[in-house]
Amino acid sequence: MTGSADRIFSFEFFPPATPEGVAKLRATREQLERLGPKFFSVTFGAGGSTRDRTLAAVLEIQGAGQRAAPHISCIGSTRESIRATLAAYREHGIGHLVALRGDLPSGTADVGEFRYANELVEFIRAATGDWFHVEVAAYPEYHPQSASPREDLASFKRKIDAGADSAITQY
Repeated sequence: MTGSADRIFSFEFFPPATPEGVAKLRATREQLERLGPKFFSVTFGAGGSTRDRTLAAVLEIQGAGQRAAPHISCIGSTRESIRATLAAYREHGIGHLVALRGDLPSGTADVGEFRYANELVEFIRAATGDWFHVEVAAYPEYHPQSASPREDLASFKRKIDAGADSAITQY
């Protein structure tokens, strides 16, 4: 199986927290890259709680000559924290993002300054123009928190209208 015009896929990593985790990420990436993914994405904790580790993992992947896309999540994030994250990504030549609403951590009520992914995409476009290729989430079945397929499709359209370039499925 390899990526092609009719079948594009990626793999997602959680940013490692230890040197052993980095070694495991490296070994796993080496095995998975043989399958020809378009890119590897790296998750982003609520409010950027894993921001530095996300950046380090993306740089590790890019250093091996592979395309990497950090997730950027609006839950728990401020405009200033997102602006700083975008600046760091640009500084390192990272031009591909996965913009998501993200999951609210259990027991947390702070949604942050963005409620939905389309608001985050609008902010990214306003702050950086077309510098980033922005992926958003799409669902082959409607999102479990949507009231209906129609509501989910409307939400997806808002993300595209806000400036998303493409979408990945998450389920």
